Amino acid sequence: MKTAKRLMILLPVLFLLSAALIMGCTHWNKSEVKGIIKSELDLLKNLDSETARKYISYKEFFPDAKGNTELSEEIKEVFSLFFRDFDYKILDISVDNKDKCASASLRLSTIDAHSLAKDFAASLLKTEILEAAQNASQDTKAAVSLEEHYLLLNHLLKTQEYKTSETNCTIQLVNTGNTQDENWEIKRTHSLENDLVGGLMTYLSDPDILSPEDTLTVYLKTLKKMNLDEISNYLGVVSIMNASDPSKSSIASALAEQIHQTFNFKIKECNIEGYHAVVTTEITTFDSDAILTEYQKELDSYLASPDAVIDGSSKRYEKSLNVLLDCIKNNKATRTVEVAFILVNDGVSWKLQDAGTALGDAILGILSISPVDEA
Repeated sequence: MKTAKRLMILLPVLFLLSAALIMGCTHWNKSEVKGIIKSELDLLKNLDSETARKYISYKEFFPDAKGNTELSEEIKEVFSLFFRDFDYKILDISVDNKDKCASASLRLSTIDAHSLAKDFAASLLKTEILEAAQNASQDTKAAVSLEEHYLLLNHLLKTQEYKTSETNCTIQLVNTGNTQDENWEIKRTHSLENDLVGGLMTYLSDPDILSPEDTLTVYLKTLKKMNLDEISNYLGVVSIMNASDPSKSSIASALAEQIHQTFNFKIKECNIEGYHAVVTTEITTFDSDAILTEYQKELDSYLASPDAVIDGSSKRYEKSLNVLLDCIKNNKATRTVEVAFILVNDGVSWKLQDAGTALGDAILGILSISPVDEA
């Protein structure tokens, strides 16, 4: 009886001691896990290129970009710029001693990745358009290298101000040691990588990060800032005039200058049906009708004169080119028309269908066909 009574007295004490030991062990493990998380994430606040490679795969951001993953020091600083305002707060830690794993809930403070991704998409499209214009091609799918992708990102991080954004994140850890209080390691996954950069990977791969209106705006704003050669190439002004001689080349340059001086736009509405969108836009440009009316008037006056008979066909043809050139240079009239641009989403982004042709027809009007016949 005495033994039974003693056991009855000792059992609660033993239970309390066991609970205390378990709680103490769990608390110790939580402290270890917390220490590992802090030591790792604190590195992101003072990021160097080696730490960046430990957590961030350069190729993961732009998996379709061409080029070597060995990037220059200038490009490696992208992540130092990205993480300059990085911060975190550990909300909760859960330890599973049996399975030797743990998880931690965190609140991360990162740069506004959505705004950065949207600006990047616009910059990338602008780069593709300009490369097409410089190569005298209407194809805006010109390959932009991995290095160029990071140069664009670097430029944005250096020149633009971005707010910070808060997101919640869960970090998984495993214990690879022989005891429960050593060798905790953070499991590095694509999901964690994306979380640490505020979802930037997800935003960069979003085919709708730029709306059809945003996309068309990039095309039109880029066109406004093109130099004369780029405008001529992109809109096919030179090919329209079949410029094989100095006179026709001068006409092409004069048309490009008219675009430079008069072109403007205002987006009115957008209708989206699946992967297709129609963006109605008000385009202001030079008045091609006014140019051709004046050209025909002056040409008719010349052809009715004795000089036209004396000059012969060759000189008459040269005269017609000079008359057209003067009419283009002296033109002050503008016109405003509504144009329905068609954009298609190919699963990567919205793109203007037949970009150079569509813009050329809208801006050049009836001058998209040479009014001057070959001699």
